[in-house]
Amino acid sequence: MSALKDKVADGLYGLGWATVKKLPEPVAKSLGRKIADTVWKRRGKGVLRLEANLARVVPDATPERLAELSKAGMRSYMRYWMESFRLPTWSRERAANSVTIKGEDILKDALASDRGVVLALPHMGNWDLAGVWVTRALGVPFTTVAERLKPESLYDRFVAYRESLGMEVLPHTGGAAFGTLARRLRGGGLVCLVADRDLSASGVEVSFFGEAARMPAGPAMLALQTGAVLLPVTLWYDDTDVMRGEVHAPVEVPESGTRGEKASLMTQALADTFAGAIADHPEDWHMLQRLWPADLEERTS
Repeated sequence: MSALKDKVADGLYGLGWATVKKLPEPVAKSLGRKIADTVWKRRGKGVLRLEANLARVVPDATPERLAELSKAGMRSYMRYWMESFRLPTWSRERAANSVTIKGEDILKDALASDRGVVLALPHMGNWDLAGVWVTRALGVPFTTVAERLKPESLYDRFVAYRESLGMEVLPHTGGAAFGTLARRLRGGGLVCLVADRDLSASGVEVSFFGEAARMPAGPAMLALQTGAVLLPVTLWYDDTDVMRGEVHAPVEVPESGTRGEKASLMTQALADTFAGAIADHPEDWHMLQRLWPADLEERTS
């Protein structure tokens, strides 16, 4: 049964990449919204988890408000997918005109320093589109990591897709990824990491919307080990076809403490920046999985 489910998932994603990019844009947008609304109405596990996560972001929201936010969130999430399916067909000009980034000079200055740059992002907006903006509009290649998906053929699709957009993609599993990322940074390169959910069970405990959560230590540890600049980046949509974003001020390295203590403080700084942006644009935070340890404990109890 699991093998059949994996085969179906792979086939559906393959159909999306093959078909959606060929649709007229208005048709693709309309289709994405219809799919999002249908999924939202079914009230499946992903939608319910999204609402539970948003309840922490907007603690005074009524059930009606949470439902509105989750509906908007599913539309935002499906916009991400519909854009991503079509990204390989976009021109350099289209990519440049589809993203507006505040703090672009912060990124350019950091790249010019030749220290290497780590961009850390939450699951907001469309991080693949942001990557295309970096590679095609700025002309800067970068390295990232990808979670191992099942089936393996689906993971291979994602890797091939992202590499076609100009990214170097490393598998998340195994310790080799950290060493490769460190080498890229020591060479003055750019590394981009989605960093608001720990996948390794060895993340750093942070306070996130007033509750303990765990986030990856990787961005901070890479910056500490290589001397790279650590920059938080947040993304969101507005009512236009343009995605907005902000490159925030560099995360400072604490003057004292062990490496672990410094990494914890730097990861907390990332969490605080992420939380501010998510609170401003909750519908564009695509967190349909459990994030807080309290929810994980609830599942296993």
